[in-house]
Amino acid sequence: MISALLAGSTPTRGDLASRELTPTSTAFGLVRIDARSADPDEIVIAGQSQGLFAAPDERRVVLVEHAEALARTDVVERFPEDAALVLVAPEPMRSNRTRARRTKPAAPAEMALLDLVESAGGTVERYDRLLPPDVVRWIAARAKLAAVTLRPDALDTLASAVGGDTDRIENELGKLAAWANGEPVTASDVRALVSGAIESDVFELTKAVVRRDIRTAAPLLERLLGEGNAPQQILALLLWQFRVLLFASRDPRPPEAERMAKAIRSSAGAILRYTQYARGLGPKDITRAYEALYACDISIKTGRADDDETALLLCVMDLCGVPGADYRDFLLAEAPKRGG
Repeated sequence: MISALLAGSTPTRGDLASRELTPTSTAFGLVRIDARSADPDEIVIAGQSQGLFAAPDERRVVLVEHAEALARTDVVERFPEDAALVLVAPEPMRSNRTRARRTKPAAPAEMALLDLVESAGGTVERYDRLLPPDVVRWIAARAKLAAVTLRPDALDTLASAVGGDTDRIENELGKLAAWANGEPVTASDVRALVSGAIESDVFELTKAVVRRDIRTAAPLLERLLGEGNAPQQILALLLWQFRVLLFASRDPRPPEAERMAKAIRSSAGAILRYTQYARGLGPKDITRAYEALYACDISIKTGRADDDETALLLCVMDLCGVPGADYRDFLLAEAPKRGG
């Protein structure tokens, strides 16, 4: 079996969100290979090689990621028939059959990968990218299949925590379904069970700050502190999220976002998710936010702040543009002597 899963926009698309996973009694041995770094011969060898501890009836499946980067396309013709080859391409791929005019027939070596897949009897399926605005719809559809009821606030909290990671969405929904035991899942359940939920809460705080909405930001901060989150932890997450916003403000395309993510040890999905909230932010805005966060951090560490929670609240107020809350002034004051 040979198939190609493509990210693109064509009239015929698959909807994986509402597709149920089909149980099978066949054991699969999955091997993942990145075409950007692997030699095409490695793909063929992976299809021919049985794992050391593989079951006798195990079906070999080779998943080739970034298939658009394949140096040679002859792997399709050379791949063994008793194994399955799945080619995944997040970038557009050409097909010679879609050209309206061709001045001369293409040589066999020039045959497009998509055409080779179809010539070998394989299938080509195209799916839209799971962009940030579509994550909530995806989770809602998968939750319905998993028979778990998510309240609206839980849906938003889960979407913020996991982003577009579809594998993780499946895992977290399974965990929440087992926990809820038929009861509706709340945002509190998500925050208690899903790792990264605090990051999503702080992200809501960041969004309020970007909008300069102190009426939303202050209660959010109060709840985060009331749940036992340390001020320094919240401060660190705010700093990290403004770093992501700096890159997201450039409105990068997915390939550019991949390169940016490596520079800041983040993910391309996070940068793309932040893009819609970074519109209107410039380097001066990010620099000003960095100064406020740095001033708060120094004030806490040097004892200039009466208490950590108040320092963080003043910082958030400053970020929201509240007059008189500029914590940078505290750096000019002498640190008080505590316990004196």
